[in-house]
Amino acid sequence: MDETLILLKSLLNGTYAETFNGLKDVQKGVEIGKMWEKYILQVADDIFFYEQIENYNKPFLDALSQYDDGKDLSDYDFNHDGCDDLNKRKLAYRHRVIAHKYKQGLHNTFDQDMIKLWDDLYDMTDSYTDKWLSSARAFLEQQNVNVLVTSGSLIPSLVKCLLFRLDNLIVYSSWEVGKLQCFSWIKERFPNVRFCVIGDGWEECEAAQTMRWPFVKIDLRPHRFPGLTLRTVGHYFSIVY
Repeated sequence: MDETLILLKSLLNGTYAETFNGLKDVQKGVEIGKMWEKYILQVADDIFFYEQIENYNKPFLDALSQYDDGKDLSDYDFNHDGCDDLNKRKLAYRHRVIAHKYKQGLHNTFDQDMIKLWDDLYDMTDSYTDKWLSSARAFLEQQNVNVLVTSGSLIPSLVKCLLFRLDNLIVYSSWEVGKLQCFSWIKERFPNVRFCVIGDGWEECEAAQTMRWPFVKIDLRPHRFPGLTLRTVGHYFSIVY
């Protein structure tokens, strides 16, 4: 996700702006990154239980579904139930609620003032990055299946998807299990789909090679996401498949 579909780290440390050799305001990029960082953590803690379960990262939302007994959670007290990693059922409850809110999307979870704030920040970021965000999103909308495999922890990654208008993605976290394991799960889930891996790191490149999937590297210099098209990906497919 980071530095592929969205830009965050390179905004925060100024490396995105620096690639433009003085044509971009570095400090503005840093400030934009800090605003995203603030809201991502705020939503993760306030809405998605991240402060309670950040030490119990799971690779995907349904990882604990076998422990969920289907209990009605409308009046459940999540703040005083003594949740920990030993009680898989209580963790599963939280994952069920998180999955529901993720499926509902921004407009059914937050008020209009907050949505307006995030929409304005999105538009500001998209303008600053020469439409990196909207170009990446438009590219994904042309695909049949989009699965995100992130090296970050699951809950903040889901929040990023919501805030960056990518909430139609299926999300896996490779934090503990690695990219190759996630790719294997994805292949089992979608056995008849041809996949192309798009990323910026060595681990997904090696995992893609093991799976015999094409790999497209995204780089701030010189290749930027708005330059990636279906035609380009089609060339990779024709070579590998």
